[in-house]
Amino acid sequence: MPRILVTQAARMLRGLDGHVYAPTSSVDDRFWKRYLAVFDEVGVACRVQASDVVPADWPRADGEKVRFHDLPCFVGPWAYLAERKAVRRALREIVEQYDAVCLRVPCWIGTLAYRELRSAGRPFGLEVVGDPWDSLAPGTVRSATRPLARFLAWRALRRQCRDAAAAAYVTTAALQRRYPPGSGAYTTHYSSVELNDDAFVAVARSDFSKAHRLIFVGTLEVLYKAPDVLLRALAQCQRRDVQLTIVGDGRRRGELEALAQRLAVRRRVRFAGALAAGGAVRAALDEADLFVLPSRQEGLPRAMLEAMARGLPCIGSTAGGMGELLPPEALVGPGDDKGLARLIEAFLADRGRMAAAAARNLATARAYHREVLAVRRKSFYQALRDASQGGQ
Repeated sequence: MPRILVTQAARMLRGLDGHVYAPTSSVDDRFWKRYLAVFDEVGVACRVQASDVVPADWPRADGEKVRFHDLPCFVGPWAYLAERKAVRRALREIVEQYDAVCLRVPCWIGTLAYRELRSAGRPFGLEVVGDPWDSLAPGTVRSATRPLARFLAWRALRRQCRDAAAAAYVTTAALQRRYPPGSGAYTTHYSSVELNDDAFVAVARSDFSKAHRLIFVGTLEVLYKAPDVLLRALAQCQRRDVQLTIVGDGRRRGELEALAQRLAVRRRVRFAGALAAGGAVRAALDEADLFVLPSRQEGLPRAMLEAMARGLPCIGSTAGGMGELLPPEALVGPGDDKGLARLIEAFLADRGRMAAAAARNLATARAYHREVLAVRRKSFYQALRDASQGGQ
């Protein structure tokens, strides 16, 4: 069987033992081995930094038949511009070693690989996992280059989708509308999230505490997930017994803690930090009454699907594919802290509504069981393999 190269955005570490380690279990060796359902070997091109010390909770990313190609570990637009030519030269050599190429986009490395593939006239596949137009919207990152970067990334992704021989989206329709595939391309949709049997509860939540416990799960490295909007909404809630747990960590945590202090809600907010994927996150979800994720940008949110699988009622924003998971009455516009406050209070005041939402969410999450998604994903890999063999 042929070999496939995959580009991806996450930054990895290569330890003294020579192995590559991932910042989260979502891109560990089990993730990359999915491609082995159709391909004989997987190469991964991404930013990798050599490190004498690897955090104990970083899982192994390489493995049998999974090989990493280390690219410069640039961070930010200016470093990208400085390294762009070197990265493109490296990709030119790497791409030639593989029979098929799949770009996980949006991603700077994927964009550079796309240019090499287009120049060579080679077919390629895309896995569209996010929306740069939303992820670079006002309020997400602090940079004078943000508006220009937003436009360029939006344009680049539209071109990549137009030219791909096969495209898989994490949404059923939301990303497809903004980034349509080319005519004649094989297209499908599946989430990057795989829910195993142990991710699900048997019965949806029907009893809720009087403490009104909210939970948010997401990175605090950037404000894509809008924890700042949630804090402002909490401050506007008339109920003063509402408690919020924020699961996640990152460089903006101190800023968010200061914001909670200024809003006079610090005593009602627990910053739990990053929790180990799996059991620790599920335990935190099981202690909550309502999951809230008011994201500024999304593909299809892993954290929300995990909360839905625990039978929790959920509130989200209209960003990305969340409208494919939740009904309109459980959504607010991105950045709408006032509307979010009203929606939180409406849910907490109606236990029947909470229970009905929990049951609906659990049923929806079952469509994302790993066995359901594996069939669709394998069909995409087969289409990419066939297109690649026909184009060489």
